[in-house]
Amino acid sequence: MSTPTARPTAAPPAERTPALVSRLPRVGTTIFTVMSALASELGAVNLGQGFPDFDPDPALLGHVSDAMREGLNQYPPMPGVPLLRERIADKIAALYGRRYDPGSEVTVTAGATQAILTAVLAVVHPGDEVVVLEPTYDSYAPNIELAGGRVVRVPLTPGSFRPDFDRIAAAITPRTRLVMINTPHNPSATVWTRDEMQRLAELLAPTDALLLADEVYEHMVFDGAPHVSAASFPALAARAFVVSSFGKTYHVTGWKVGYVAAPAPLMAEFRKVHQFNVFTVNTPMQHALARYMADPAPYRELPAFYQRKRDLFLEGLRGTRLRPLHTQGSYFQLVDYSAVSALPEAEFCQWLTREVGVAAIPVAAFYDGGFEQGLARLCFAKRDETLGEALRRLRRL
Repeated sequence: MSTPTARPTAAPPAERTPALVSRLPRVGTTIFTVMSALASELGAVNLGQGFPDFDPDPALLGHVSDAMREGLNQYPPMPGVPLLRERIADKIAALYGRRYDPGSEVTVTAGATQAILTAVLAVVHPGDEVVVLEPTYDSYAPNIELAGGRVVRVPLTPGSFRPDFDRIAAAITPRTRLVMINTPHNPSATVWTRDEMQRLAELLAPTDALLLADEVYEHMVFDGAPHVSAASFPALAARAFVVSSFGKTYHVTGWKVGYVAAPAPLMAEFRKVHQFNVFTVNTPMQHALARYMADPAPYRELPAFYQRKRDLFLEGLRGTRLRPLHTQGSYFQLVDYSAVSALPEAEFCQWLTREVGVAAIPVAAFYDGGFEQGLARLCFAKRDETLGEALRRLRRL
């Protein structure tokens, strides 16, 4: 009887990550993350990333605790808590004169960033063109690319950052599916006028292009000027997704709660994507916001709150070698640093963080491929003590 031969043990397969083709091959870590990490590492005053360093109203936090204790901790309806959608519709009607139906035309989102991505995915098909105005917030182009659309970039007028309607008109073709605007504007802090919104309405009227109006800084408009919402113009509202953010308005950016208002046919498509994206949004925060919005005073008082901070910061900047540009809205301040350095913007902001101890964001980061203007963006949504320390350091320049 023969002895069986031992079968050799097979070597385990080597670890191997399958090759991938990136959906976003040009995207890396955002400049906001990079500069915030550098500020933290060096102990710099972080005026780069746009978030407050102060607490929200204790009454709002109390509503969150109440909602949790009342057992409001499970899934809410997919479009959002009904009372919150009613309060949003009431606010838009009171401020801008258009009444959206809370049942079919308002959806609560996981922040404005999710709202914008969902709107793009809902309406942009492969090969569609989407017009964006540069400098532009960094999520817009990747959102369009994920949908298979083609980004069509139109520069705002250098120096003033006003819309150039001749260039916008030239960019719109029969393939244009969506135009994206942002007012008050990040990063330039300009605010579109009523005449400019009217010109946009006239420009889009003969087209089938939709509009996405990013209005997250709607309650931060200064010097007595109004925020002119797309919702105020019937011709725009009929084709628009209007996006806003509770995080910006109530100093709770980490809650990531925003909303979209749109005509029912557009909202129906939006919700098809929303339900398979996040499905729904943090329940106790929604109930807290609904209760807090019963009093409109907090958002009505916000322009004065931030104008005081703008003016405080602006006065302090006059004691430095930085030249501030005019801030009409948002909580950002652009500065021209040409009297200090000839470095490109990204290098200057790195230098400023390392050598002066104040973190800023290069405006060139808001352009595809960069566009050097010698400008940096600073955020003044900070405690007075934080702004004072930043200004003390900037006076070293």
